[in-house]
Amino acid sequence: MATTSDDQTTHATRELAAIMFSDIVSYTAIMGRDEQEGLEARKAHRELLMTLLPRFNGRLLGDLGDGALSSFHSAIEAVNCARAFQGATGSDSKFKIRIGIHIGDVLFADNTVLGDGVNVASRLVALAAPGGICISEKVFDEIRNQRGITARNLGPQRLKNVDRPVIAYALTDGIQSTAVKTVAIPTRTIAIGATTVILLALVVAGVRFYPKPHTAPAEVASQPEAKPHPIRSIAVLPLDNYSGDPKEEYFADGMTDELTTDLAKISALRVVSRGSAMRFKGANRPSTPEIGKLLNVDAVVEGSVLRSGRKVRITAQLIDAPADKHIWADSFERDVADVLALQDELASAIAKEIEVQVTPSEQARLKSARSVNPQAYDMYLQGRFFFDRPSDEDLKKALAKYEEAIKLDPSFAPVYAGIADAYNWIGWNDGFMTAAEAMVKNKAAAERAVQLDDDSADAHAALGCYKYSFEFDWPVAEKELLRAIELNPNYGYAHDQYGYELAQLGRFDEAIAQGERAIELAPLSSETLWDSMWALVWSGNFERARANINRALEIDPESAFGRFSLGWSYLQEGKPHEAIAPLKSAFESGGLPFTTAYLGYAYGASGDRADALAIIEALTKRSINGYVPLYSLAVVYMGLGDGQRAIEFLERANDAHEQQQGLLKNEKIFDPLRKEPRFIALMKKLNFE
Repeated sequence: MATTSDDQTTHATRELAAIMFSDIVSYTAIMGRDEQEGLEARKAHRELLMTLLPRFNGRLLGDLGDGALSSFHSAIEAVNCARAFQGATGSDSKFKIRIGIHIGDVLFADNTVLGDGVNVASRLVALAAPGGICISEKVFDEIRNQRGITARNLGPQRLKNVDRPVIAYALTDGIQSTAVKTVAIPTRTIAIGATTVILLALVVAGVRFYPKPHTAPAEVASQPEAKPHPIRSIAVLPLDNYSGDPKEEYFADGMTDELTTDLAKISALRVVSRGSAMRFKGANRPSTPEIGKLLNVDAVVEGSVLRSGRKVRITAQLIDAPADKHIWADSFERDVADVLALQDELASAIAKEIEVQVTPSEQARLKSARSVNPQAYDMYLQGRFFFDRPSDEDLKKALAKYEEAIKLDPSFAPVYAGIADAYNWIGWNDGFMTAAEAMVKNKAAAERAVQLDDDSADAHAALGCYKYSFEFDWPVAEKELLRAIELNPNYGYAHDQYGYELAQLGRFDEAIAQGERAIELAPLSSETLWDSMWALVWSGNFERARANINRALEIDPESAFGRFSLGWSYLQEGKPHEAIAPLKSAFESGGLPFTTAYLGYAYGASGDRADALAIIEALTKRSINGYVPLYSLAVVYMGLGDGQRAIEFLERANDAHEQQQGLLKNEKIFDPLRKEPRFIALMKKLNFE
């Protein structure tokens, strides 16, 4: 509904007309950051309309915030005006307009404009890319034989408050040139545009648009619509940050992660992990069909995030990946305190749209989001942002942010799960905290996370990892990891860690199956590919293990751990000479003490005693306040042939709660010690049968 312009009568009249709805992309963000700039953009929009409308026998019906309704006597006049309008804004202009056009009944009454023409046109706008034009099938039928105009069939679209699906088309021809002076409004941000009134029209913007090659209109019309294939796999591509502030990237990344997590709770749907989908962050992502092929998914979710004051809006578009075809789009807005509920609502809407089965328990979990302290949640997202880049310095930053979040909201369970994961990683890194120190903090955080939210997959996974990493309580660890998978069947990290635990226990077939599932959920995750190597190598599948390692190195060629993995596989095969080159490369790239130790072993096992002793010296220099990781020293001494020194260091490593002890059941380099009474006693302490 819109208020008519001054020349409209208040008497009820009805007519059939071509209705054009146009609105400004980024209007809300512009107004939020610079009200004057927003007003200037709206003024320029209207002035350009008033210049063009007389040329195409059009008239302005009224305004809807930043949007405008115009009517024309024919569809071709409306389309030509729209093309001229987009040409007038200029391809390089930051002033972007989206346009929707429909032919329908229009009713003028009491200074308002109503009817099918208005309703459909105002919603077709949501399907148009910035600078694009979307038309209904009725309009297409009128213009299909016009020279120079081509369109791409978007298929049937369900529009809010429209009973039947509307077949929509996106114009794909070049924008008509015009003598009108190009308009260029200097905006400081490109963001989603919608006022409170426009929200009622579901204005959706900010999704990427990949045009297909031009197709003749007659060809488009003659092609029958293919029956939609069922969508049973999906990936959430990185949501664009539309705040206009690069420092807000962590918030957009966090929203991507939350949506992925919510969708992953649906067992009937395969959801690709955030880590793999994040590979496509940025403006130069491949086409949607190519992404779909790389991730092996039926559909992708694209969209944007805008946080303004206490409001958060997420716009999302669901796209059939192989066909690059729009399926659905919508916009969701809530107070920042209810951002978790917003994510649940969006995930539920997507599940409903693709008609995937959601169990009652999954429905309950999708409706159980609590309100959060906005500042605490912000700190949590910043902490997770740093944790995803787990250098020693970033882990420190992550923990600092998590601690700030706890001070603001001591009952927010995800923060404790994040803290537990960070300390688990820190214990492995040996970078700035010993394993014994990390163990205490890891335990407290993991147990607190489960206590606060027993339905949190993250919490149960964190506790499971703690149990096998530090306490070597294998049954409880397995129980917790299986609970995490039950709560989130698509939780790639839980499958990955469960596979790692099974590998340590020697249950290789089960471990390999879990590794394959983790890779299926995270096909572009180098870490998941590397973790699959443990079970494959220990079961003798060296060729398959190295294929995964090489795939991981293609994804992350600079990784020190990737080079270590290749060298380690050769050591397990009894080929220390072949292992030296990749292990040396890992060492020179700043590998962890744990990975460096295996280079020392390779030197010693190859007869190079001097270089092996030099590695012990290097480990000492990397020590924390004089503490050298004891397991690492045991590894080097095995290469030097000193098994008794190695056992001594292993016993001390157990007392120090070093996590690497879990490798002892299967680690080949310790095979010479298997019959030693002290080694047998150590295995019992580690709860290995």
